[in-house]
Parts: sequence; structure tokens; C-alpha cells
Amino acid sequence: MEYNNTETTSNPQPQPTDIESSNISSAPISLDDYEVNDPELAALKKQMQQMEQEAAKLRELQAQTSKAISDEQLRDEADSRSLYIGNVDYSTTPEELQAHFHSCGLINRVTILCDKWTGHPKGFAYIEFADKSSVSLAMQFEGSLLHGRPLKVSPKRTNIPGVTRGRGRGAPGYYGGGFPARGGFFMPRGARPYMRGRGRGRGTHFSPY
Repeated sequence: MEYNNTETTSNPQPQPTDIESSNISSAPISLDDYEVNDPELAALKKQMQQMEQEAAKLRELQAQTSKAISDEQLRDEADSRSLYIGNVDYSTTPEELQAHFHSCGLINRVTILCDKWTGHPKGFAYIEFADKSSVSLAMQFEGSLLHGRPLKVSPKRTNIPGVTRGRGRGAPGYYGGGFPARGGFFMPRGARPYMRGRGRGRGTHFSPY
């Protein structure tokens, strides 16, 4: 007897159907889609934009404040390495002042202040050294002669904002030196020179406050 091997199947499994992905949207839902129909949502979105603008303004203000503090610290540090030189003869040049104090150390900058209106030297100057220790050495030059006039040597005072003395017009001018420098020397805005006595022989004195 022969048997026929016949495969039989029951409940055949359905074949998977491909689903086109293009029919399904994966784009995120935006608040703009409901803004027209939902006034409360529109008001919330506007409030969030205002908060973002305020936060941006605050960050900008903080950056400006940090820069101002940094600039002030740099000026204070430069002042600690600087000298005030008084009773300077009007014919003195920055090169001559540099040569007079060169033995004290490397000089970054020499500044002879001039009258804003006439351009004439005011009779005093500032010297900025590369190292703070040079200031102590330069103090030994108090009373030393340059062009026959005894120099007045003292550490440069750091300006205190809002505290001024003396009288004068406008801001002082500058007579720069031919040495490695980084621009004009900082001069307190409220600082004003005043004269003592009469004539060139008595010289000038400067008070930074």
C-alpha cells in the first residue's frame, strides 16, 4: 500500500504588509499650530519670549560689569608700579626721564602731561615700571637734579572715583615717550594741577585727589 505524503496546513499566517513610512508624520508639534485657536497659549508664548529677552539683557550687563572690574584691576596694578615725578622742567623729554631712571629697572612707559588747550607741558610726569620693586629704587631719586631742577618723586596714587580736588578746565593732555608702551597713560578724570608760588623756579605740584 502506498501512502502519499501530503502537506496540510491550517489557519495560514497572513503575510506582513509593508507600511509606507511616508504616511506617518514624525514632525514635532509646534505651539504655533494652536496659537490662533488658543489665546492663552499665545499669551504664554509671548511671556516666554519676554523672559528670554530679559535674560539676554542680564547676561550682557553681567559681561559689561565683569569687564569694567577687570579694567579697574589692571589700572590699579599698573598704578602700583608707577611713579609721580613733579617739578619737571618744561623742556624735558620722555627720553631724558627714561635715561634718568633707567638704573631702577625696565620702564614700560613715560608720560609727560600737557595742557589740553595750549599743548604745553604741565611740569609733571608719570613713569610706569615693569616691576613693582623698581618703585622703591626710584624713590632714592627724590631731589635729584634734571635740567637744574630738583625732582619730586613719589608713588603714583590710585584714583578714587568721585573724589577730586583742585581746579582746572578739561582733561589733561599727554606727551608720550618713545618706549615700549600700550597706549596713553591712565589719568584720573578729576585730577587737576595747581601752582605754588610764581615763576619757573618754584615749580609745580600735583595732587591726584
